[in-house]
Amino acid sequence: MFVDEVDIRITAGHGGRGCLSFRREKFVPRGGPDGGDGGCGGSINIIASPHHNTLVHYRFRPEFRARRGAHGEGANRIGRNGVDLDLEVPVGTIVYELTEDGPVELADLTDVGQRVIAAKGGLGGRGNGKFATSTNQAPRRAEPGLEGEDRQLRLRLKLLADVGIVGFPNVGKSTLIAHISAARPKIADYPFTTLSPNLGVVSLSDNRSFVVADIPGLIEGAHTGHGLGHRFLSHLERTKVLVHIIDVSSSSGRDPLHDYDAIRRELALYPTNSNDGVGPLDQRPQVVAANKIDALDEPSRLDRLSAMLREQEVPVYPISSVTGEGLQPLLEALWQTVSGISQPILPATPK
Repeated sequence: MFVDEVDIRITAGHGGRGCLSFRREKFVPRGGPDGGDGGCGGSINIIASPHHNTLVHYRFRPEFRARRGAHGEGANRIGRNGVDLDLEVPVGTIVYELTEDGPVELADLTDVGQRVIAAKGGLGGRGNGKFATSTNQAPRRAEPGLEGEDRQLRLRLKLLADVGIVGFPNVGKSTLIAHISAARPKIADYPFTTLSPNLGVVSLSDNRSFVVADIPGLIEGAHTGHGLGHRFLSHLERTKVLVHIIDVSSSSGRDPLHDYDAIRRELALYPTNSNDGVGPLDQRPQVVAANKIDALDEPSRLDRLSAMLREQEVPVYPISSVTGEGLQPLLEALWQTVSGISQPILPATPK
């Protein structure tokens, strides 16, 4: 199960209370104060881990509490500190605190091992040994421990991928990622087969590689949430390059030019909140993959699409996700764009 957003409640450990105690020794009628301090409560840390790729382990356990600090004891014995609680999340998770004014971003965990203290444990109270003075040699005062922070959090996962694959349902996105990587998404001949994003690593010669994300099928109105499009589009916010998969065969019953314009419009209307400097979705480098040329029964459909894209200076690569035809030039072009090589991506000549 792929879960990319959960709400959890976390409570850090309370500090232990200080001790009110006096030293008692034989033949010492008035021993001094010897109450120890309480221990500090445990904090709650959120850590980006490479061992998770979904937030499903928080869906059915929404509350977490760290251990409190132990109370101080006599003979100036300090209470033990509470153990910190570490919560692991996938790399790419954004941590928000839910407040009355709306969500407030606390951290964006984009690197393995990156952590944030989401709730700090309470300080332990001071024992009466800390209050002794020259004028108050027998203080009868000790402090209670402070409470740990209590927060309501929202964890939202945005996939970290170099290339995002977008397109209408059933145009061959899952077939493509299965052909070029080790990802094994569900593949079938009906729309919305893929219900959650899939990640795959594409390996090229000379130890070159990049990460691709297969985004479930988008439809018109996706930017407003139609077909869960708003949640799917959020996974494109970190991608560097977008690949439009367009079905140029007549099996879909749609016009390839209409499909391209519709997806471009949804990308333009989606409000990105990304702070990584890559800009709005519709302004990122884009490549069009004209898919299903193995089933192309009307060559004019590909010709019209190629002519329009050449006018817009958008590279188009005729491919077949099933047979693998045309995939190598497409992958090389994507690598050049991802790696920042200055060589331009030139449209392939349609066959």
